[in-house]
Amino acid sequence: MKDVFGKTQGLKATQLGRLERLAQRSAGARSACTPELARALAECAADTGRMVGVLADRRGKVVEVALGEPTRLYLPDVGRLRAGPGRLRGLRLVVAKPRVKSAKGPLPIDHDLITDLERLKLDAVVLVEAHDDGLPGRGAVATLLPDPVPGAQAAQRHRVETFAQAHELAHVAMVEILEGLEAELARKAERARVAAHIPGERDVVVLVGVYSTEQRGARTAAQASMDELAELAKTAGVRVADVVMQFRPELDGKTLVGKGKLEEICLVALHQGAEVIIFDGELSPSQLNAITDLTDLKILDRTMLILDIFARRARSRGGKLQVELAQLQYSLPRLAKKQTGLSRLTGGIGGQGPGETKLEIDRRRAKERIQRLTRELERYAGERARRRAPRNERAVPVIAIVGYTNAGKSTLLNRLTGAEVYVADELFATLDPTSRRLRFPTLADEVGREVVLIDTVGFIRDLPTTLMNAFRATLEELHDADLLLHVVDGADPRRAQHIDAVEDVLDGLGLLETPRLVVLNKMDLRDDDGAGEAARRDAVRVSARTGAGLPALVERIRTSIVGKNGLHDDENRLTPAHADAP
Repeated sequence: MKDVFGKTQGLKATQLGRLERLAQRSAGARSACTPELARALAECAADTGRMVGVLADRRGKVVEVALGEPTRLYLPDVGRLRAGPGRLRGLRLVVAKPRVKSAKGPLPIDHDLITDLERLKLDAVVLVEAHDDGLPGRGAVATLLPDPVPGAQAAQRHRVETFAQAHELAHVAMVEILEGLEAELARKAERARVAAHIPGERDVVVLVGVYSTEQRGARTAAQASMDELAELAKTAGVRVADVVMQFRPELDGKTLVGKGKLEEICLVALHQGAEVIIFDGELSPSQLNAITDLTDLKILDRTMLILDIFARRARSRGGKLQVELAQLQYSLPRLAKKQTGLSRLTGGIGGQGPGETKLEIDRRRAKERIQRLTRELERYAGERARRRAPRNERAVPVIAIVGYTNAGKSTLLNRLTGAEVYVADELFATLDPTSRRLRFPTLADEVGREVVLIDTVGFIRDLPTTLMNAFRATLEELHDADLLLHVVDGADPRRAQHIDAVEDVLDGLGLLETPRLVVLNKMDLRDDDGAGEAARRDAVRVSARTGAGLPALVERIRTSIVGKNGLHDDENRLTPAHADAP
């Protein structure tokens, strides 16, 4: 006998035996439900007072039997099976529900069953009403629609056909319905694939933002945060299919959005063909585990997305080591055992007890790798210190370019020094630090004076702590800087928030006391000249793309360095102007 899914404790032997015998019946290969199965389900539902259902394949064979509550049916894990773009699950759910009270009119299908239909992409949901005497009453069949139909509140994604008597379900031609539906779904999936093709695209995602309404200006800040998350997704090479924003007085401690809203988001992802949900903000380990337990979709948060971008952009040995360390440090507390079949391993001679769990092995290996990476990064930091030593001995001034990501730091470095650092209109286009020389004349004569310009990784709001810790070997360059060039996207309406975010990072690094010069970049994209803002911030207005304002910037750099360090002897002059710095 096939096991019955659900709480069978307390059932009589006759009731349990009747449920187990449902697995031997047929749902019909060409119809929605045979009269014999409808009668057997109705008898079980009336006898137990609970909802009873079966999952049947397209041949009509019953593959699962489920026992629920009086008003709710919980289904076993059906796996992925067929369900993919343009395809249905290949399973139909036939349910008998006890008749709660006398009612007239069509038989309504519960919202939970419709959710199962859409979330699992079932072939159909067939509902049978069970009378108290065990006879079947009314019936209904729900199937998916290839295209949602606009409704008063939400788009209708399914259709329902009702019947006055359950035996009429035997006349529903399921084969023709499913063939036509899958053919239309396949055409729709192909059109969506062709229309949405982007070179280098990896996944289709749904972005989710959950915010507290108690914070002042919550909606404005939330929209800015979601816009930035969308830019991060674009940088990561994924396509955003939909954006879901929720405002709550208090965030749900378990799932952030609440279980019902999470089911709704999963349905949105299903209909958009998305396999990844990205949350704005950082999910705690318990929240990540709770959400993944409720959905088969891949779940990421903002930090994971940034780490993924960094992993793709790292080119140098040090950068790759630092990103791997950050990923391991972030994922270690989020490791979770997903398969109980691998619960005990490596027991035996030399072991203690029954052996280590798979989760314990994963954690131990992660910790060992973190220790090795930490040692390698310490050696890497020593190597960088030794490379900087000759420069420090000659007292060569160091200027570090800092700022929010995509503010134009690398473009400015290229324009000032003639370097050819990669630039793009995307977040974190440059990850590995780059050093170049800048020569400028003094006012007294035309003897070349030189400084070292260092382009650093861009900052971002709520920069993950794991990244800060992993990149300390790179960020140590900032502590040697005589001047920080704080590059600001002068055309970005959120530049004030970006300036605050950068200053928060500098404060965390203990660099607020280092002299800073604000550079308002991208002035060619502004409607006004920005003179008032530049005067208020004591900033220099430039356009790194066109070169406008760069002479004034170089002069401000020169006066700042001369005032701090004095002039250098011509004997110590560095050449050539845009060669790699020592």
